[in-house]
Amino acid sequence: SSELSSGINAEYGGLNYIGLDGSIGCLVNGAGLAMATMDIIKLHGGDPANFLDVGGGATSEQVTEAFKIISSDPKVKAILVNIFGGIMRCDVIAQGILDAATNLNLDIPLIVRLQGSNVKEAKALMALSNIKILPIDNLDEAASMAVKLSDIVSRAQELKIKVDFSLGI
Repeated sequence: SSELSSGINAEYGGLNYIGLDGSIGCLVNGAGLAMATMDIIKLHGGDPANFLDVGGGATSEQVTEAFKIISSDPKVKAILVNIFGGIMRCDVIAQGILDAATNLNLDIPLIVRLQGSNVKEAKALMALSNIKILPIDNLDEAASMAVKLSDIVSRAQELKIKVDFSLGI
């Protein structure tokens, strides 16, 4: 099954992955933050599609692998990244996000909440890219936006309407 192969890919990538039934992909660092992220998504009426923990020492390549795993799930309509950079540097996560979005041609909404080590550098990297990323500092607002955008994508797909989340520069 897709969930089994994603779990195997995550295992080899040094990531912790559990597939769920929702439509919002979650990329986080730390099990506690993952649980809090999934809870707040539920609070806003959404459902998480997975639990994917990149841990405290993820590389840009591991972040890209995480996005491959999340985006391989056809139920995922939006991705919420929630990183607290204590040990994990936010600029490394940001570079992984940019690499993944470029290499995988992500065409779903990407909501990113980064806090902690090298967050200013991370935000600058994302702002200077041509990739449509919705940076939101507040977790409550980020989760709410992820739920709303996931709903928009789901409804558009039901109606066979193409919704473009790319940046028109």
